[in-house]
Amino acid sequence: MARAVELALAAEAEGEVPVGAVLVAGEVVLGEGYNRPIGACDPTAHAEIVALRAAAARLANYRLPGSTLYVTLEPCAMCAGAIVQARVGRVVFGARDPRAGAAGSVFQVFGEARLNHRPGVTEGVFAERCSALLTEFFRRRRPGRDAPA
Repeated sequence: MARAVELALAAEAEGEVPVGAVLVAGEVVLGEGYNRPIGACDPTAHAEIVALRAAAARLANYRLPGSTLYVTLEPCAMCAGAIVQARVGRVVFGARDPRAGAAGSVFQVFGEARLNHRPGVTEGVFAERCSALLTEFFRRRRPGRDAPA
């Protein structure tokens, strides 16, 4: 998760929402990424998607069973769907997303019994640090307004 936080800081340095993701299998990093929708002019360029794409390209396979995705923010519905399609084994995230989270905050994609794959989920790893990154980013971006929780 420490590497995901570093990647979130890289996103922030580029003016993107500070979210970072690292996909690993055992001790091997398969792919990593950070939010890039603004810079890439791509609404799908969330940290998780960037990491999944890098890993799939590295392995020449769109399925990533047995892997673990570390991400600083609870995945949204789009990212959760991609994680399910890639057959990621486990998702570990830091901060909850009360506005768009799809691992229990707003939706529960990973626990949906009608889907053919359900990754394990661990939440709250580096939660305070991950949440603080987002809170401070939005506080600076929206002076005079409260930052999202």
